Amino acid sequence: MTDTGSLAFAAELRLARAAGRGDDAAFEAVYRQHLPGVLRTARWLLETGDVDDVVQDAFLRVWSRLSQYRGEAPLGAWVRRVAVTVILRHRQRERRRLGAHAGPAELEQLVATGARQPLERVALEAAIGRLPPGAREVFVLTQVEGYSHVEVAAMLGIAESTSRSQLRRARALLRAQLHATGEERNDPGL
Repeated sequence: MTDTGSLAFAAELRLARAAGRGDDAAFEAVYRQHLPGVLRTARWLLETGDVDDVVQDAFLRVWSRLSQYRGEAPLGAWVRRVAVTVILRHRQRERRRLGAHAGPAELEQLVATGARQPLERVALEAAIGRLPPGAREVFVLTQVEGYSHVEVAAMLGIAESTSRSQLRRARALLRAQLHATGEERNDPGL
């Protein structure tokens, strides 16, 4: 790690520790820094009406667990992991409440580098939104959030092979949707 990277990591660790000890200003800094990423993920994985409440719950969980953060991973990755856990638990509760099928939900995530132009990005976002829930979940968690198939399988309670097949399914469906709209590109992520 470079000296600049080491300094940034040390500053992040100090900020997290201060927030974990109850420093409101430090937690506000953590919140402001990581809110956009958590919101983006929540918007992909949840119904629109649930996003704000679940993001608030996620940050309450982050707040209550910051004292457990040990700096073994970047703070942003740790915050996203906590948030994804809250989001997935919320989805499971909603499925049970609505009596929906208990199978793994499919999530998709916008690949930040996938769309170079605003119209391409809109087409990709719309295509991801049309994916079946399970494929969307796996796509978002692996391609956007950067989790491995082993981690996704553990988070969603599915086999690693199911995670891999859901990703293949998501990519095929996205290619077909984007091809039908004329927006397909040579994108290795799809």
